[in-house]
Amino acid sequence: MKIFGLGMPELLIILGVALLIFGPKHLPKLGASLGKTIKNLRDGISGGDSSKAAEAEEEEAEPAPKRKKKLAAASTTSSTESSVEEAATVQG
Repeated sequence: MKIFGLGMPELLIILGVALLIFGPKHLPKLGASLGKTIKNLRDGISGGDSSKAAEAEEEEAEPAPKRKKKLAAASTTSSTESSVEEAATVQG
């Protein structure tokens, strides 16, 4: 059995060293956090495209008045930010 190109003896040595370094109390927590990290990486790699598609579908399904409110809020925010930047430039 090969995992990441490592055989069983190499994996047992790595496990033994990890056990010596982290101790038996912390090893289950370390394994759980490593598993969660790997799962998140896999989800991030495979789920990046599907989440963008889901957001686009959600925006298309959204009623027009809500989209207009979002656009109005976004334009108001950007104009406010530009006004603040202009004021800072004048003062500074």
